[in-house]
Amino acid sequence: MDTDEQLQLTPENLAVRTLGELTVPSPLDGGLLERGESVHYVGEHDRVLVDGTLGVAARRGVPVDELPTFEPGGPRRSLYFDPKKTKVGIVTCGGLCPGLNNVIRGLVGELAEHYGVHSVLGFRDGYLGLTPDGDEPLDLTPESVRWINQQGGTVLGTSRGGQDPKVMVETLRLRQIDILFVIGGDGSLRGAQAIADEATRQGLAIAVVGVPKTIDNDIPWIDRSFGFQTAFGRAAESIRAAATEARSHRGGVGLVKLMGRHSGFIAAYATLASDDVDLVLIPEVPMPLDGDRGVLAHVQRVLDEQGHAVIVVAEGYGQDMFAGVEGGADASGNAKLFDIGKKLRDELSSHLNASGVPFQLRYVDPGYAIRSVPANSHDSVYCTRLAQAAVHAAMAGRTATVAGRWHGRFVNLPIPLVTRTRNQVDPRGDLWLSVLEATGQPVHV
Repeated sequence: MDTDEQLQLTPENLAVRTLGELTVPSPLDGGLLERGESVHYVGEHDRVLVDGTLGVAARRGVPVDELPTFEPGGPRRSLYFDPKKTKVGIVTCGGLCPGLNNVIRGLVGELAEHYGVHSVLGFRDGYLGLTPDGDEPLDLTPESVRWINQQGGTVLGTSRGGQDPKVMVETLRLRQIDILFVIGGDGSLRGAQAIADEATRQGLAIAVVGVPKTIDNDIPWIDRSFGFQTAFGRAAESIRAAATEARSHRGGVGLVKLMGRHSGFIAAYATLASDDVDLVLIPEVPMPLDGDRGVLAHVQRVLDEQGHAVIVVAEGYGQDMFAGVEGGADASGNAKLFDIGKKLRDELSSHLNASGVPFQLRYVDPGYAIRSVPANSHDSVYCTRLAQAAVHAAMAGRTATVAGRWHGRFVNLPIPLVTRTRNQVDPRGDLWLSVLEATGQPVHV
């Protein structure tokens, strides 16, 4: 996270919207937390510091009690909603990501088994399910979701594209939904904000709580997004396969394209996990094709020195090479990316052919295979805990809010905070320094 941006935060940026006073005793009393006072309850006046270092905190020049803070996540002693009377909806939006089904399972389990909520509907096919054109939602119970964590994808289906907030709120009103959980990325969370705003305009006490999902790990103000560890682990397997191919052929070149529209976290972490890479290309660090410090010259040097080369490229790198070419947009309004992997494959092949160097180039694009796999054990735990944190926030009447983790603590974050910027690899930060040390590639800042 950019330090200057962090220093500009105000209390208004960090305030979490609530629907009203907490007057309903929590059913967790006498249950999981039956032994009197429990550290599991979150005090309403407890806070989590935004600043993770003394240096940043000192630059503010304010007393400790005036430092910016996040609201901690976790169960409250009193609730806004009466669980026995509460109806809940869940929707998954945007692209696939490992862990979606784990989050659904975690939400349903926490709602039904611990809070005693009897009605949970799963709206199908993303926000389309909140319109008259959507299919009938699914009744979700602990039994119906018991094994879905073993599957990739989402049992609710997903889609891209915006829907009218008024139409979606009307669907929630007609179905008497009190809480809507939105599992999605920045575009989906902006949709969740629009739903929450429209509900407020109509005077409807509907809590809208997001569980932030992005395989690229580019949502700010959270330690990491769910599914990211699974994704870079699987990506590292693809890199190792490409490296094996490259080492097994004279002049072998392995080229692996990974996810990363705006942020190169998967490429960076997968590179460090595999330790087989000679060059990493990410959107945040421009590196030209040509010139002595360019891509083509570096690959040529690596081939001359060790006889093979492995290159990893994030999908968002080098889009400026396609200037003047119309690419269009997807259903969510995102600009469609040009295929930088094929562009690099063709440029490398042309350069090496012209130089007379014998080579064998293998191009690997494992993107959709990675997106669709089940979450690994580490992500499975994280998904469950995120889901629990989201339920605690919603039952306490938080809205236009996402559940996340900051410096190891679960926190409640206002949606506008996490959608106004994007988390990216810092070209001068320690992660990119580690990549440079691992690959030995030229430094470009």
